[in-house]
Amino acid sequence: MEHTQWLSMATFALVSSISPGPVNLICLSSGTRHQTLPGLRFALGATLAYVLLFLAVGFGLASLLLSYPSLQNLLRYAGVGFLLFLSWQLVRDQGELTQEAEESVPGFWTGALLQWLNPKAWLAASAGISAYTDAGQVQQVLIFAALYLPICGLSLSVWVGAGRFLRRYVSTPALMRMLNRLLGAMLAISCLWLLRA
Repeated sequence: MEHTQWLSMATFALVSSISPGPVNLICLSSGTRHQTLPGLRFALGATLAYVLLFLAVGFGLASLLLSYPSLQNLLRYAGVGFLLFLSWQLVRDQGELTQEAEESVPGFWTGALLQWLNPKAWLAASAGISAYTDAGQVQQVLIFAALYLPICGLSLSVWVGAGRFLRRYVSTPALMRMLNRLLGAMLAISCLWLLRA
């Protein structure tokens, strides 16, 4: 495989990983509301789950879903339902950084589940596989997934870091409530796009 193809794959992985989406917004919110380590655990769960999803799509899961539109719709609505639940959690949060709030931080398994229910992740994986790999080329899929692993992990970590940076300027519960409601609204709006995709 040529170096230019590797570079194209890496560029696609970076753009799809760092561009705003549901997982990125949760990383930003987690970085703003919680310590860095829990946010990174969420990012790690989301990264590993995405790479597994990417491999599954690369090895034929997307074809299976295309064969069963009802399964595809079920996945999409389950994903949107989960995102709306997370959005509601953000909107109703009071912005106070209590011990209870620290215990409710989204963790590794929430990140993993969110990626598998995230229609954006399915779309990105399907688009990447169809654009940059040839049918039946296992090596290309494995190389692409290996590129995605550090790129996705670092991209989501940047969003957690951006949340930690933003926390300096959101020092009162009232400001935190406003930020949470803004992020919750953005997450809910992203669901409308995902329903139309």
